[in-house]
Amino acid sequence: MTTTLFDELARRNNLHASSTHGWEAIAGIGWHEPTRSDLWLANSRSVSVVIPACDVAYCLPAVLNALEDQHHRFEFEVIVVDDASSDDTATIADTHPIVTHAVRLPQRMGAATARNLGTALAQGQTVLYLDADMVLPPHVITDIAARASDTTVLVGFRHNLPYDLHQGGHGVLAQHPNLAADHRVTWRPPVGKPLLYTGITFTEPLDGRPLDATHDFVDLGHGQRYYDWDLARMVVTALLAVPRAAVLNVGGFDAEFSRIGWGMEDTYLGACLIAAGLLVIPLRQAVGFHLDPPDAEQQWHHKLARWPATLARYWDLMRKPAPAGRAREFTTALTDLLHNCEVLR
Repeated sequence: MTTTLFDELARRNNLHASSTHGWEAIAGIGWHEPTRSDLWLANSRSVSVVIPACDVAYCLPAVLNALEDQHHRFEFEVIVVDDASSDDTATIADTHPIVTHAVRLPQRMGAATARNLGTALAQGQTVLYLDADMVLPPHVITDIAARASDTTVLVGFRHNLPYDLHQGGHGVLAQHPNLAADHRVTWRPPVGKPLLYTGITFTEPLDGRPLDATHDFVDLGHGQRYYDWDLARMVVTALLAVPRAAVLNVGGFDAEFSRIGWGMEDTYLGACLIAAGLLVIPLRQAVGFHLDPPDAEQQWHHKLARWPATLARYWDLMRKPAPAGRAREFTTALTDLLHNCEVLR
């Protein structure tokens, strides 16, 4: 009988307390505490920041400036992959001093392909996937470098800001992002409307607390759910740190998601990494400001209209074996793609 990805997730726990408590004993600070730049563990892992970028000239300078202002004392890569933008995104990536590598895809191929290409270019042990509209407080790179390992997926969070409140994002870090603004922390699902992921319908309001109620995702092991949330859905690439070798082993992001619709490629990557034995651990202090575009509502409706197609692909893949041993295939395919890209720097 074929062992499916569903089967593998049912076998995997997410008991990470021994890992986090052990780290705290060594580091002398709390797991969820912002990390000082002089902490001796700050150089534990090399980090490559991979940013897929498409028509984000309105906010990319603020995102890159925030990376330049990180208090991390050690070198880290910043790789921007421009998904054939029609605005000044490529020029911004090419000229900003914090950017190590900037590459432009030959045509619009989607965020999954852009992240895969960035991963192939990355030299760091840990890849930090960062959306091109996420502005990070100065401690986040150090938070990740000090805690990352070969066996953990580190999950950060986002505080959404409408465009009229950020106007491009400059100066937003005068305030601190609010952890509770993330839906994985404070969740109020609609009443009387089936949820797309599980089909659950609430008949009365729920004041949901996914992060707290699952004890930092521990209770989501073995395929368990908190209503509409399971462990793979907590893996969101807005701010996500993973071991590069593990991503290569499972073949990276499934690019078909971007071709047929929107979303779910990060959920599927999460499922594959969990099946491979990695633990999913939140970093409550790692919260960035997510900067909405001027036409956010229009974009959101467009994305939601395409989500059922990607969700159907996700469930189909979950009924198949978990991918493994795909590093060589991944590297070969992305090397071929790179030959057709414009290397900006």
